[in-house]
Amino acid sequence: MLSIFTNSSAMTSTNAMNRANATLQTAMQRLGTGKRINSAADDAAGLQIATRLQGQSNGMTVAQQNIGKATSMLQTAEGGFDEITNILFRMKDLATQSADDTNGDDDRKSIQAEFTELNKELSNIMNNTSYGSEKLFASGSTTGDATADGDTSAASTAGKLTKAMQFQIGAGKDEVLKLDISKQLSAVTTALNGLSAEDAVTTGTSANTMIGQVSDVLNQVTEIRSSLGANINRLGHTSNNLANMKDNTDNSIGVIRDTDYASESSQMTRQQMLAQSSQLMLKQANSMSGMVMSFLN
Repeated sequence: MLSIFTNSSAMTSTNAMNRANATLQTAMQRLGTGKRINSAADDAAGLQIATRLQGQSNGMTVAQQNIGKATSMLQTAEGGFDEITNILFRMKDLATQSADDTNGDDDRKSIQAEFTELNKELSNIMNNTSYGSEKLFASGSTTGDATADGDTSAASTAGKLTKAMQFQIGAGKDEVLKLDISKQLSAVTTALNGLSAEDAVTTGTSANTMIGQVSDVLNQVTEIRSSLGANINRLGHTSNNLANMKDNTDNSIGVIRDTDYASESSQMTRQQMLAQSSQLMLKQANSMSGMVMSFLN
């Protein structure tokens, strides 16, 4: 039916052109941003899933940084105890040497002098080994240094490893590593203090006793080093597993959120052709109303 007021062909062509243009705009937006989901309207369910996965991925990135810092701190601590072990080896050698009565008093005084200096270095390592600006082993004992108000009982800050520690090693609240070597560290500190006698190796008897003491301390230091080493190894495995989980999570996010350029390029070309053909058909449909005039002539 020919009508001046209603041109169904024109309306059909207009609707087809509008749909093609809308789809074309979506395709161009996705190609421009690289994302398939640019708003919740694009894919509400997909956006929710991708957002949750992105939050998990971000958390795992931070956890990897935490693991790196925790590993560095524990390696610093283990390195300190490694040097303590070397010093104890030398102290045991000195005690063994002094225990032999082929040495005279002057020989033993020289041995005691080195033994004393080694003790001072043990104290230095225990009090000053730090990660960043924080001590690791310091017991937090009081000092006699006067403060601005005259108080001479100011307490030094206890080392980080003198209390239980918790490392966040994952994106979830339950993904933590707890480390508590405070009792072992306290025992080692006490045992090391027991080696500081001024006459530790000045006689054969005292030197012989010192051999046993140093051996006991070595065993305690080895035990705490084993604990640190075990946790360092665990953190290494945790880091590897976390990296694997993060890679797979990021892949899942990409599947949901990212633009498929091959598909969207094809879609853009198809919609451009449809929009152009709709425009041509609209032009033809509009010209049909002119046919009415032929019936009026």
